[in-house]
Amino acid sequence: MPSTLVHVSLALLLAAGLLGEEFDARSALVVAAVTVIPDLDVALEPVLSGAHRSVGHTFLLPAILFAALLWDSRRGTASALRRRYGARGVRVAFVAVFCLFGAAIVPDLVVGGVNALYPLHDTFYTVDGRLFYSTDRGWVQTFVDLSPDEPTERRTTGNFDFRTVLDAEPTLGVEQSGSGGSGAGGDGGSQRVERLFPVAMTGFRAWLLPLSAFVTVTRLWRAHRTSGGDAGGR
Repeated sequence: MPSTLVHVSLALLLAAGLLGEEFDARSALVVAAVTVIPDLDVALEPVLSGAHRSVGHTFLLPAILFAALLWDSRRGTASALRRRYGARGVRVAFVAVFCLFGAAIVPDLVVGGVNALYPLHDTFYTVDGRLFYSTDRGWVQTFVDLSPDEPTERRTTGNFDFRTVLDAEPTLGVEQSGSGGSGAGGDGGSQRVERLFPVAMTGFRAWLLPLSAFVTVTRLWRAHRTSGGDAGGR
């Protein structure tokens, strides 16, 4: 699954493009912080099985935030966000919510799936497939499968959950220690377990991290030079 670092990297790339000259250290921090919010639902796993990719990954979260921002921004001078942070603050807020949806939730939707309408409808959805043109078969797409299939069990929070950093599972691909049976009491030794803290699980995601870092640092350096030049001119 995409790591939180991958989500943040994608969000910073989106913010750098959408905010233009308004992309600076403060706006980057706001966007990164908002993008992290969905993955915090992993902390609820000990008390609510299946909470990860459900509580924080529901489409209702960005929908509610967007509706609240839209309502507040249309109040003109009465807008609480505009009074405190100005028009720039409104734009950064909208971009942050867009990044929450487009960089935090949607990537998980296409890699493993999310409980998109939780808690109104408890079902994990995955959007995955291929789209290409073949000289033999014409246009081919597998994102929407219209062929009749055998009914399958719905994935819900009651019967499915994702592995998280809280889960300790047997180590894969490594011989277990003490397999010769010579351990204390002849119990065959102990089983090795591990917790995974994903950073980049594919080459594409690994490339996204330095790419985003380069773009972000470059844009922040330019913003710093611009602000420094403005201050010197005054």
